[in-house]
Amino acid sequence: QVQLVESGGGLVQPGGSLRLSCAASGIIFSNYVGGWYRQTPGQQRELVAAITSGGTDNYADSVKGRFTISRDPAKNTVYLQMNSLKPEDTAVYYCNAARFGRNYWGKGTLVTVSA
Repeated sequence: QVQLVESGGGLVQPGGSLRLSCAASGIIFSNYVGGWYRQTPGQQRELVAAITSGGTDNYADSVKGRFTISRDPAKNTVYLQMNSLKPEDTAVYYCNAARFGRNYWGKGTLVTVSA
């Protein structure tokens, strides 16, 4: 059984930082594209950042230069370092693992950026 478990969300002031973690079980996460998505009420889930099995990363324009995605194969975990957070970054953040049509999701972690 595949599980992705996110952690690290919470309340942070504008300009602050958070690091999200996504720990996988049941798959070798480094063989998958690891992705972070986010969703706000009434909006579609959007891609924030992704990292391939080869280590190539890409980002939504709205987070470029502020967010960094990385992975630790030894811990079977993908991270999202979020710096210079803005109120518009407030959302539920979901972890994703994708490979050859297989798609797995975590349950999400809430990030709230507010003074």
